Amino acid sequence: MERIIGEIREDLNRRIAVAAERLADRPPVEDPACAAYAALLGRAALRERVHDILRQAVDGLVRDARGLPPELGEARADGELRARQGLPLDALLRVYRLGGRLLWQILTEAVAAHDRAALPRLLPGAPALWDVVDRMADAAAESYRRAEAVRGDRERELRGALLDDLFDGGGPAGRSAHSARRLGLPERGRFAVVVLDPGDGAWAPPAGGVPRVLWRIRADGETGLVELGRLPLASVTDLLAPLGLRAGVSPVVETPGELPGARRLAVLALRAAPGAEGPHTALLDERLPAALVASEPELAGRLRQVVLGPVLALAPEDRRVLLTTLGTWLSCRGSTTYAAQRLYCHRNTVSNRLRRLEQLTGRSLSDPAHVVELALAHTAVTQRPAGSPSPSAPAAPDRPPSPAPPAPPASRTPAGTARRSPRPRE
Repeated sequence: MERIIGEIREDLNRRIAVAAERLADRPPVEDPACAAYAALLGRAALRERVHDILRQAVDGLVRDARGLPPELGEARADGELRARQGLPLDALLRVYRLGGRLLWQILTEAVAAHDRAALPRLLPGAPALWDVVDRMADAAAESYRRAEAVRGDRERELRGALLDDLFDGGGPAGRSAHSARRLGLPERGRFAVVVLDPGDGAWAPPAGGVPRVLWRIRADGETGLVELGRLPLASVTDLLAPLGLRAGVSPVVETPGELPGARRLAVLALRAAPGAEGPHTALLDERLPAALVASEPELAGRLRQVVLGPVLALAPEDRRVLLTTLGTWLSCRGSTTYAAQRLYCHRNTVSNRLRRLEQLTGRSLSDPAHVVELALAHTAVTQRPAGSPSPSAPAAPDRPPSPAPPAPPASRTPAGTARRSPRPRE
């Protein structure tokens, strides 16, 4: 093969230049990959690259005839450069494959023009030619993927830093707007923040989709910036519901500068959702009283002790029964009858338990102010972290709860305010 190439080298070089010119001038419909290459880098760059590939392949054939491996430095540099330029890998490899076919055609034409009787001597070189081209393509692809991985890591780090800037705030005025622009976010719009429970373990949230969510994964959990556009906030619940995760969602904000506050509110929404509810997406505006308790842990502890201290001091079973009864009565909107249905007991039993709770706490369930205190104190109990050594967390009822009954009708006082009593109603 080395001897044949040496005999036709001058003609071969001329034919390579002509072939590279023709390939670069092909209409896009004949070869979309070359068209993509030319559209991104220009036809001159495509012509030059095809010429270099053909030349390197010929040199590789000569080295193979001498028992030497092909030089792959130029192919590696080419792969790294095209990755940085954003050329698709398929387009890059297509040019190498075309170069191999084109070189075999040029070789056969040049040998036939020089000495047709020498064509049979060319055939054993076909496997060597494709081996050289494959090794060049593999080297370019390996370098391309390595450079693309580095670029991807840098882009992820940059995006993470920009999201940290938006979520944490505290930078110079205007920096949040700059970070938002670099992330492709508008200066004004409709945004929300989602915070996932760190206890759910590692999870790779999907990118893109509707609504668009930019996720930031840190040691303290995963946070998502939701670009709602015209979608309602409930679309975030629809997005997360199939994933079986506990999440807190902030209210809607309109500018990137409001995102640090939105993230704090999303954290509160997550803390306000009792763990006993299991996977659940908690919207802050639906849990404002509980979020208020969660926002002040020290006061929440004091509230537990002052309002429900005598109940929490009871034996575990008594404490569990009274706290479960109170929570059920509150969720049933003050209806003893419906609470009894959910607890699988007689309504007189519920009334007796509630009267005992009134005696222990010194608060009346017919006094709205006292009901507010008891409700907030009960929320403070249910929000205690899982595994807490405190005995205050209530256990579940003895039997699984039935589906929640419809809300009972509210009796109206002459003043027009709703009033429900813990006493049994006929």
